[in-house]
Amino acid sequence: MSDMTETNEASARDAAQSQAPARDVFEYALLRVVPRVERGEQFNAGVVLYCRAKSFVAARTHLDEAKLRALDPAADAAGVRAALRAVEGVCAGGDAAGQAAGDDAGRRFRWLIAPRSTVVQPGPVHTGLTADPAAEVERLVELLVR
Repeated sequence: MSDMTETNEASARDAAQSQAPARDVFEYALLRVVPRVERGEQFNAGVVLYCRAKSFVAARTHLDEAKLRALDPAADAAGVRAALRAVEGVCAGGDAAGQAAGDDAGRRFRWLIAPRSTVVQPGPVHTGLTADPAAEVERLVELLVR
């Protein structure tokens, strides 16, 4: 291959990379509903996403009541829905975040993904790259939850 061809290919590659939007690292965890902890059955009901570079944290949730009833006909759907709303509130900050209101986005994310023995449990943390964390959380909830 000639030096001129290599230079042209490198220039084209550099131009394509400079036109692509900058992408930042993000972390996310699924929120799982485990109606009867002793049975270990679960289903995805939300996503919590954190992007340090953008100081962004958000949660999107969706409770499939048919799945909930299939796993536990006596499950408290209103209670599960309230727990999911509480996660969204902590992410949103302000009065809805309660004691976490003064914490930064990263601290709120870490608090939300800490393991606990409740009906709504965080899954393991995964990472990725995104130019738009708000769009990414919507994409993930559509892909992994709905």
